[in-house]
Amino acid sequence: MPLAVCATPIGNLDDITSRVLEELRRADVILCEDTRRTGMLLARFGIEARELLSNHEHNEAARVAELLPRLVGGERIALVSDAGMPTINDPGRRLVGEA
Repeated sequence: MPLAVCATPIGNLDDITSRVLEELRRADVILCEDTRRTGMLLARFGIEARELLSNHEHNEAARVAELLPRLVGGERIALVSDAGMPTINDPGRRLVGEA
């Protein structure tokens, strides 16, 4: 069940780790708070997401129901927030808990 919880830079985008960049490149799905902000991060590092999905307080329950079977099926999901570590104060707690 490959779920990568990826910390993103709070300020300077160059503070991202090489491991997070590799997880984003390998992910079948990138689950993020805001697709526009994550899209800017991906563009900065030349990463083309196979699938970029939003995850926020209004759709989190539905996303968990949608993505858990995909995780069990072996897809790689990278969970990111707009800045910092997902699930601390950001959407993602449900998915991590269920996974």
